[in-house]
Amino acid sequence: MKSVPAAPILQVDDLHVRFPAASGMAHAVRGVTFDVRAGETVAIVGESGSGKSVTAMSILRLLGPNARMSGDIFFEGRDLGLLAEREMRQLRGNEIGMIFQDPMASLNPLFPVGKQIAECLLLHSGMSGSEARERTSKLLVEVGIPDPQRRARQYPHELSGGMCQRIMIAMAIASRPKLLIADEPTTALDVTIQAQILDVLQSLAHEQGSAVLLVTHDLGVVREFATRVLVMYAGRIVESAATETLFHAPLHPYTRGLMGAMPPPVVAGSGYRRLNEIRGCVPSAKEHIDGCSFRPRCDRATDVCRGVTPQPHAFASLHSAACHNPLSMKEPA
Repeated sequence: MKSVPAAPILQVDDLHVRFPAASGMAHAVRGVTFDVRAGETVAIVGESGSGKSVTAMSILRLLGPNARMSGDIFFEGRDLGLLAEREMRQLRGNEIGMIFQDPMASLNPLFPVGKQIAECLLLHSGMSGSEARERTSKLLVEVGIPDPQRRARQYPHELSGGMCQRIMIAMAIASRPKLLIADEPTTALDVTIQAQILDVLQSLAHEQGSAVLLVTHDLGVVREFATRVLVMYAGRIVESAATETLFHAPLHPYTRGLMGAMPPPVVAGSGYRRLNEIRGCVPSAKEHIDGCSFRPRCDRATDVCRGVTPQPHAFASLHSAACHNPLSMKEPA
């Protein structure tokens, strides 16, 4: 008998997010739909201003009272939009972990970092104080921090930005969450520690069956780490595919542009080359967009792109793109 795939642990359906602005409403996320299954890592990629972080923060309802959200977000079948704030607090840090982009703004400057990690454990796991301290030391080692007992007694301002980022990661994975949302988790880390952190997150996904939603600019990390990729532009998902499929045969011109801007592998004696650029910039969330939002930057734009917003179209199994003039799947990346 053919096995039935498990239901997604996270489902986002037609998510829109708007913010009040001086000249009207800023439309940061426009009809985003995707899901994430247990043991899977889904990466959201795109330039700054594409709506990646707003999408991630929407899941945990961390955007503040001025955000205007519509659409549905389900976690293990529960409608997060219907949960009381008390119920959301039970989910945050316990069943859903979050690695924030700016650790210095997220850590409390008044408490030692070890106490902040232990507090997460005491709040969600029911450990005793001594058990929480022991687990804190193990977590610090797990995320690559030496001399954990001494570091645990230090305050955020006594640590480097990279170490603070690792503290945030330790807090996020402390309760072994079912879903981990990681917003640029390796930005402040050198390549050695970056690899170590990615191994920790991969272990969480593979051994614990956790789902990971990864927000990043680093396509190299995406190719190594992600199961599937969502490409966002101007608040929309413009392409979605399995990782190897996307890198082998991107369909959307924007995806091809992002890949063209990736630094090539360093080869001795090969010299240097100027990276390709995508001309122009991402439109402001306050702009009203007719037709395809990528049209002003696209070499393949035609008249239909000016007046008709492209809708996602499936070109192959699990590979879709919202484009009137997609690239050929036979054309190498």
